[in-house]
Amino acid sequence: MDNDVSAGGTTTIVGRLALGITLLAFGLGTTKVIDGVTTADAVSLAHYVGGVALFLAGLLAFRDHDTATGTAFSALGALWFTWAVTAGGQMSDNAAGLFLLLFALVALTLTLGASGGVLDQGTYGLLFVSMVLLAIGRFAGNDSLGKVGGWFAVAAGAAAWYAATAVLAKWPTALPRRAAGRGVTAAG
Repeated sequence: MDNDVSAGGTTTIVGRLALGITLLAFGLGTTKVIDGVTTADAVSLAHYVGGVALFLAGLLAFRDHDTATGTAFSALGALWFTWAVTAGGQMSDNAAGLFLLLFALVALTLTLGASGGVLDQGTYGLLFVSMVLLAIGRFAGNDSLGKVGGWFAVAAGAAAWYAATAVLAKWPTALPRRAAGRGVTAAG
C-alpha cells in the first residue's frame, strides 16, 4: 500500500484532529445515539476546538505557504466558531437551514479543491452531504433527516481523525494503485 506521508505536516495533523473531534462530537450529538447527549453538548468543543484551534491551524498553514489547507481550516474554523456562538439563540428553522446550506457550499468547494488526497476529499465530501441533509431537515422540520445528516458528520469526523492518525502512525493514507488488468503489462 502507498504510504503517502508527505500530506501530513504538523499543522495539517492538528487541523485534521480538530476537525475530526468536532465532527464526531457534533454528529453524535445530532444523532442522539448516546443517551442524554445532544448537539447542544458539542457547542463548547465546536467553539474552541472546531472554531479557534482549527482557525489557528489554518493561519499556520498559510504561514507555511499551504493555501489549500489554510483556506480549508480557516474557513471551517470560522464556520464552527459562528455556529457555536449562535447555537442556543433564537433562530428560525429557515435561518438555521440557510446557515447549514452555506456551510455545505463551503464544504463542496473544499471537496472539489482538496489537494491532500482522497481522505481530505472524503472528509469534505461527507461534510457536504451532512450539511445538505441537515439544511433540508431544518427547512422541512424533519428530525429524521437531521439524524441521517448527523451520521454523515460522524463518518466525516472518522475520516478526518483517520487521516491525522495515519500520518502519525505511518499508516496508509492513499488508495493502492491497481494494475491495468489481466494480461496487460506496463512498459517502463
